Amino acid sequence: MPIKNIRGVNLRYEVVGDEGPFATLITGGRRGYDEFLPLAGKLADRGYRVLLHDRRNTGASDILMSADEVEEAVWADDLRVLLDELGEVPAFIGGSSSGARTALFFALRHPDAVRGLLLLRVTGGAFAAGRLPENYYDQFIRAARSGGMEAVCATPEYGERIAANAGNLERLMAMSVEDFIDIQTRLRDLFMAGADLPVFGVSEAELNSIGKPVVIIPGNDRVHDSNVGRTVHAMIPGSELHQLPIEDSDEPVIPFTEWGAYEAEIADTFADFMRRHTR
Repeated sequence: MPIKNIRGVNLRYEVVGDEGPFATLITGGRRGYDEFLPLAGKLADRGYRVLLHDRRNTGASDILMSADEVEEAVWADDLRVLLDELGEVPAFIGGSSSGARTALFFALRHPDAVRGLLLLRVTGGAFAAGRLPENYYDQFIRAARSGGMEAVCATPEYGERIAANAGNLERLMAMSVEDFIDIQTRLRDLFMAGADLPVFGVSEAELNSIGKPVVIIPGNDRVHDSNVGRTVHAMIPGSELHQLPIEDSDEPVIPFTEWGAYEAEIADTFADFMRRHTR
């Protein structure tokens, strides 16, 4: 697997496809990029190259924690450097859930590097604000308080990152419990400071300011409320909305892997959008 050192962190990445315009797809949560391999393959079949990568602190990339900014901002800046290293600026920037938030941050911080945005399952709203801080931060703060860094490493989430990148065990164990708790607490507080905005961390004025082509495919569970996708569509001038033939569900989260039956339609939607906005 290719690896590049980006701003002091080794990031795992892969480019799917051999020719055509360049796009990125960023997975949600803290998951590695593998769940997007089938969708990337479908876009490659339609004539596009797709960059997949594990963000810092996710998948098989290195763990290096800080809390100066929200994670999506750090991930966006890392992606800009990775794209520069690959010589693929500007590009279409896409993602699902936290990946969609990262794409929005990328557009706001690096508009010169954006051809357009491909947004899936945008997150916002009260239900997600009540659930995501626990998933992202609070459970690991409790683990550190009760059992130190050994307990953090023993959680399924960090265990996956250690299994994917053995060096992450040493990196985690080198952190003091106090530093880990402080960083996770500050990240949670930064995240929650933007919880009342249309998209976590992104204001209506910022959405209004995006001057790039945007296509949005809403989610259909409570964390990825379809109403949030429609709200973002209304706030980004000239954006396009594509509604999949799915009904809203009362499930807290529907894994992206359960959207397999709709990947061909997603690929068609993104490919058509990119074709129309490639010069």
